[in-house]
Amino acid sequence: MSQAYGIVAVSAAVLATLVIGSLGLRVSRTTSDFYVASRTVPPYLNAMAVSGEYLSAASFLGIAGLVAAEGVQMLWFPVGYAAGYLVLLAFVAAPLRRSGAYTLPDFADSRLESTAARRVAGVLVVGWLYLLPQLQGAGLTLGLVTGAPHWLGGVLVAVVVTLAVAAGGMRGITFVQAFQYCLKLTALLVPAVFLLLAWHGDPRPASAVEEPPTFRRHTEVTVDSTVRLRIGTPLRAAATGAVDGRGYDGGPLVLEPGVHEIRAGTTLRFPPRTPVPERVSGDGPADGAAGWAAPLSGGEEEHPLYATYGLICATFLGTMGLPHVLVRFYTNPDGRAARRTTVIVLALVGGFYLLPPLYGLLGRLYAPDLLLTGDTDAAVLVLPERLIGGTAGDLLGALIAAGACAAFLSTASGLILSVAGVLSQDVLPSLGVRRFRLATLLAVAVPGTVSVAAGQLPVASAVGLAFAVAASSFCPLLMLGIWWRGLTPPGAIAGLLAGGGGALTAVTLTIAGPPARGWAHSLLAWPAVWSVPLGFLTMILVSLATRNRVPAGTEAAMARLHLPERPAGRSLSTTRRGVTTP
Repeated sequence: MSQAYGIVAVSAAVLATLVIGSLGLRVSRTTSDFYVASRTVPPYLNAMAVSGEYLSAASFLGIAGLVAAEGVQMLWFPVGYAAGYLVLLAFVAAPLRRSGAYTLPDFADSRLESTAARRVAGVLVVGWLYLLPQLQGAGLTLGLVTGAPHWLGGVLVAVVVTLAVAAGGMRGITFVQAFQYCLKLTALLVPAVFLLLAWHGDPRPASAVEEPPTFRRHTEVTVDSTVRLRIGTPLRAAATGAVDGRGYDGGPLVLEPGVHEIRAGTTLRFPPRTPVPERVSGDGPADGAAGWAAPLSGGEEEHPLYATYGLICATFLGTMGLPHVLVRFYTNPDGRAARRTTVIVLALVGGFYLLPPLYGLLGRLYAPDLLLTGDTDAAVLVLPERLIGGTAGDLLGALIAAGACAAFLSTASGLILSVAGVLSQDVLPSLGVRRFRLATLLAVAVPGTVSVAAGQLPVASAVGLAFAVAASSFCPLLMLGIWWRGLTPPGAIAGLLAGGGGALTAVTLTIAGPPARGWAHSLLAWPAVWSVPLGFLTMILVSLATRNRVPAGTEAAMARLHLPERPAGRSLSTTRRGVTTP
């Protein structure tokens, strides 16, 4: 894609975000406007905003990259992301809205009458953990479409979102996120039509599921970091650089079956119909490439069934623990509107998730060099150029770049808004619009700094880890807090620390710790299988052991959560023709 088209597309998305967000200045005047839009957002608009902030970099880029690289097992990501709203609809949406809280720490305080529980709920950094891959993905997109350094994309998103959130608060961001959902859906749907037409015109359209995939034309690949490649059959290519410690200067190269090391900066040139070598991290037996289209075939997991259950637990239960999603239900007028919002979100999100797997399939067929370099998150961005080319390919690529930019901006804005709400109420000394704007700066400073300092993270995998922490901490708190009268403050605190702390430790070791193998790797990379039950079990057992600490206002709190609200404008009873009706 031409860099000029990419710069124009990204600039347009950024400008639209700032313009729409600035409109919030006209209508956001009170603290309630900034936190929850005065609880007046109608279901259809709120559903579009929820969908806009929920469909993040992992949805727009990461799912396609995982499907291309690791196979159909990765379809559990979109299934889990969408199905999480079924759990939210059935158990959480309406009671959470009736709670009258602003944030999750607010809910913990009002339900448990405990300042300590509020503080522990506020300490968990799910929002920051989820924000980090958004800023990293922004760097990838901006670098690919404009040639800018990767760190600049994260900084740009942080600055733009900070301005939009600080200007309009929740009311302004609601309109921004609704617009960005429409942009993201259009950015994938319109190019998908043309890509399918181009695929249909291919003489061999079914070769996408061939194992291993092959280069369809003369392909030149430059690796940015040292990689290890597994070769199944003798492979002929040309090389410039170092292979297995031997230097080459454009001469022929024959790689025998086995594992070979390609040094950083080496360029390989492959003739047509050459099988794509498998990128590996060790010398173990082949595990992912031979069964891309088979279940339980994804990646290099030694325990694929356990990894699948870990993914299902994290995505199905993690949605209800994401602070930027939950805070939007506080903006509905009542619990009934919250349920309607969730139903509409299911339709909007489910429709969107039909598209990324298609891009992953086409990426495996027409951009197999990304499998070699490991940059599969870029598959969505490069496909228009690979399949269509010319001005039409540039225009479609620019549209996708604008949609990717909207994905980072919308999710980042929701996350920063939710984190700023917690900081302004539980960290800064007083409430008010000025404190909210200061909290916005603090909310973006930490993940922005880490994004610049950290290396590149696989977008969808990093988001999956954030889901695991959310599922292990806030999911038990909400489910037991809403549906069990016996929950006590010590039980809630112990469960948050055990489940959330255990998952957070596993995530930290997975991202920053030494490489692990076998069960140690699986347990740390997919912690939800053990950390979610640990959170629930700890809350229940400690609450049973501290029955005398059940809050005095539990019955009133449960009634508030579960009794339907009185319709606006009606008194407790109205009399008509001598008949009293509720």
